[in-house]
Amino acid sequence: MRCLFLNGPVQNGPFTFATRPGKAVGIRLAAALNAILCLPPAPHLWNTVTLAGDLRHREAAGPTIPRQRFEVDLIADKYPPGQSPAGGIMTDTDAEVASLALEMIENNLRARTFTISRETVPTCRACGHMTGTGGHPCNACGSTDTRERTGLHLVAELAKDRPVLNRSDIHASHRQQPKHLQHTAGNVAERLILSRTRDHGIGLSPLGLSGLVLDPRVGIHATVLAAAHRHEADTAVMTITENAANHIAAHGQHFREHDGTRLQYALHGHLPYDHVASLQPLHEAYRATQVLKDDFEQWFLPLFSLKTKSATRSDQLPAVFKHYMRAHLARPARADEAVIEAVRCSVAVGDTEWITDRRALANVMAVGAMSNR
Repeated sequence: MRCLFLNGPVQNGPFTFATRPGKAVGIRLAAALNAILCLPPAPHLWNTVTLAGDLRHREAAGPTIPRQRFEVDLIADKYPPGQSPAGGIMTDTDAEVASLALEMIENNLRARTFTISRETVPTCRACGHMTGTGGHPCNACGSTDTRERTGLHLVAELAKDRPVLNRSDIHASHRQQPKHLQHTAGNVAERLILSRTRDHGIGLSPLGLSGLVLDPRVGIHATVLAAAHRHEADTAVMTITENAANHIAAHGQHFREHDGTRLQYALHGHLPYDHVASLQPLHEAYRATQVLKDDFEQWFLPLFSLKTKSATRSDQLPAVFKHYMRAHLARPARADEAVIEAVRCSVAVGDTEWITDRRALANVMAVGAMSNR
């Protein structure tokens, strides 16, 4: 398999996709692109290593429910009844993710791009949680009493012979390269501490770092690579917003290639789901069925977010819906294989011009690529 699209792991929290459809954009975009390429459904990826998750588990369950079970149950509640993902679910603490992450860490330690060294970090005196500077209350317990504490940590050195992000790391055509992101992603320290204090995560005790877990920004990359390895993909394309990519790119620099599989980012924008109700007059004018409305919101809007990359404005929605409906009405009885092959080639190289080409979109609709979600 040449490439597989996978969502940037969604941070697990107290929401459902029905109430927060924007949380599912990356998942739906990956599914839409895989369906166009006739690939099997990919797993939905989830980020469970969060301080908010630690606090939520302590308050809701304490020691009575194992954390992994707690997270899985919370994820399951995101989906409508009977609609669990066909490709399954993978979290950033699953055994295959942890195994791959530790293997990559050991490879980097041997290559001396990582070290285990004594570092002095701000720490909450009350609970031991690593904190930031500036005297702010501890995010874990609220205490304002901090101290500098020296101990062993996993540290990464950023590569000096290449930028944090270059063109080969972005799944996009030449003219759609995000130059601003490539610049801002490199505005980080040259040494990054990759070990964190969390109740839940990929434990680093095999490396002699008892009580510490792998930074979740690294774990996100390992999760995507593990899912790609499961499907024997050569390239794992992570669907992600530019802001999120800016936040994790430096921590993923040494985690974007492993055992013949490389990872790229496909950038998508935010969607104004709070304003889709304003389309009701157009729904009536076009006599749009519920299926068409659902496909517009859950299939086409995520695709359109790949074209816009930043954010789709609410005042753009009427024009976007009209384009979608006109393509639907123009669907041929039989798809043109040459057009479909051209679209597949575009998807594979990150070209998004086909999304606003009515004929190309109509042919994609004609082959039923909307059904694999």
